[in-house]
Amino acid sequence: MAGAGERARHWRYEDLPGVDLLRARYVRKTFPRHTHETFVIAAISHGVEVFKYRGVDQYAGPGALALVNPESVHTGRAGIPEGWRYGAVYPPPGLIAAIARETTGLRGTPGFSAPVLDDPRSVRLVHQVLRAAEQGNALAADTLFRVAVTRLLRLNGGSLPRRTARAAGAGTAVRARSVLEERLADPPSLRRLADDLGTSPFALLRAFRRHYGMPPHTWLTDARVRRARRLLDAGTTPAATAAEVGFTDQAHLGRHFARIVGVPPGAYQRERKNVQDHRAAPLLAWRAWQTEHQTTPRDGTARPAPPR
Repeated sequence: MAGAGERARHWRYEDLPGVDLLRARYVRKTFPRHTHETFVIAAISHGVEVFKYRGVDQYAGPGALALVNPESVHTGRAGIPEGWRYGAVYPPPGLIAAIARETTGLRGTPGFSAPVLDDPRSVRLVHQVLRAAEQGNALAADTLFRVAVTRLLRLNGGSLPRRTARAAGAGTAVRARSVLEERLADPPSLRRLADDLGTSPFALLRAFRRHYGMPPHTWLTDARVRRARRLLDAGTTPAATAAEVGFTDQAHLGRHFARIVGVPPGAYQRERKNVQDHRAAPLLAWRAWQTEHQTTPRDGTARPAPPR
């Protein structure tokens, strides 16, 4: 999953329901094309992340946020040899919409306009949310999260365009996706799928890529990992999950899961199981993180980890 010096923790905190949390440092890690059902709000603290989004390489360095809207295809990799370190929150669309209705004048479906925002204050807020969650401070975590989202929407919010099926072949792409969702573990070949939909393989390939930003086989892997996450959240073992979503075995699931999510299935599931016991273990995890990744204040001196 990770090379030397790489580390990631992907977890949830019960007092931020539905919001995934992440702390990570990556050096050689590369994320393939994938999507999220949630928003991505990633606050870069060190290094540079490069991610292809809307067909263009985007660069986010210290003091900047990488912002990705739901169902938007993107990648991720280091922009410098030292890699990048960041903290991220992944809120569901419904939560963002509720905050937007209460605190902004945005109309329609709210989202982020620019994929990179240089705003050190918002970066600090995101890291404070993670710290509060790790310390089991529900009031601070929820408050700071809502303040951060409101600030980002006011600085960089807009209405997301509706995805329509008017483009050539879009209807065929939508029907193809429906078939693949139903046959996630046993998908047809491209030719069989095209025949069933009354089109040619290359016409289907072009339409699917145009509508969803990736070819059907790449979309299928992404969809399998999404389904795997839900199964793991529900307590299904990694081995049983692999079989249910169509991977050949647990190792096959592990490779694709780690490439897209950033952590192996076992580590991901362990954090889910620990979500109810959040008052002691997360604080120890935060202290361990600080020990390995001491933060550096503005005067350039290393800030020591807290006493144990």
